[in-house]
Amino acid sequence: MYKHYRYDGSDKLVLAHEPTDDTQYAKDRASAEKKMAHNLAKINEMQMKLYAEKKEGVIFVFQAMDAAGKDGTIRAVLSCLSPHGVNERPFKAPSSDELAHDFLWRAAKAVPAKGDIAIFNRSHYEDVLIGKVKQLYLHQAKADRIDPDDIISNRYKDIVNFESYLYHNSVRIVKIFLHLSKEEQARRFLSRIEEPDKNWKFSASDYEERKYWKEYQKAFEDCINHTAVKEAPWYVVPADHKWYMRYIVSEIIKETLQDMKPKYPEVTDERRAEFAGYQQELLKELKK
Repeated sequence: MYKHYRYDGSDKLVLAHEPTDDTQYAKDRASAEKKMAHNLAKINEMQMKLYAEKKEGVIFVFQAMDAAGKDGTIRAVLSCLSPHGVNERPFKAPSSDELAHDFLWRAAKAVPAKGDIAIFNRSHYEDVLIGKVKQLYLHQAKADRIDPDDIISNRYKDIVNFESYLYHNSVRIVKIFLHLSKEEQARRFLSRIEEPDKNWKFSASDYEERKYWKEYQKAFEDCINHTAVKEAPWYVVPADHKWYMRYIVSEIIKETLQDMKPKYPEVTDERRAEFAGYQQELLKELKK
C-alpha cells in the first residue's frame, strides 16, 4: 500500500524529491487516529503470537533529524505492546567501552531473541550519519592499516552484511526514517523555547546541529541508498504532520508483522490428553 515510501534498493532515493508534508492516505487527523487504533489492536494481537511462537525476531529502527518525533511516535504506536518480549534501546553517544569495540558491537548486543521485538531509537546508523558529518572516525583508535577514506564505504558494506546475517538467522530489520522539513523543525524548536513545559526538550546542541542540515540530508540519502535491500528495507515517512506520520508508522509495523505470519503454537493430541487430566484434577479441587 505504501510502496512509494519504501526503498529496497530497486530505486534510488533523492531525498529532496520526497515530500515531508504528504497526507494522501488519511484525509484528516480524526480518520488517521481511527485507522491507527485499528492497527494497534492488530499489532498487539500479532505480537502475542510472535512471542508465543518464538520463531522469528524483529528490529524496528527509527532515525530522524532532531524534533522529528521519534520518541512520541514510539510511545504512540508501540505502547500497545506487552512489555514481555519488547525492548527499546536508545543509541546515544558511544561510551568509552563501546568505542573500544567494533562499531556494530553495541547493535549486536541489542539484537532480540526469536519471538521478541527490539526498538532502536537511533541505531548503528549513527556511525554513518553523525559519524560521517562530523568525521568522528578520524579521532577514534584504529589500526595503522585502516585507510580513513575507506571507513564510511566499508561501514555501509558491514551494515548490509550484518543485517543480511540477521535475516538469515530469523531476525528481520525494518528501518524507518522520519522525514522532517527544515521549516517544521524550526517551528518545533520555537515551541520548545516558548512553552515552559517543553523547555527541557531544547538544548544549544540542537541548534548547533541544525547548522549541518544539508550535510545530514546528504548523509541520510547516502546511507539509505547504500543499505536499502529487499530483506531490510528503508521507509521514508513524511513527518511534518505528527498524526499522519504515526499512522503510517503503525501501517508499516502492522504490515511487517502480518508478513511474518506469526501464529500460536499448535497443541498436539498428546498434550491435549494431558490437559484433560489436569482439568479433571482441578475440577476435583474446586468441588472439595
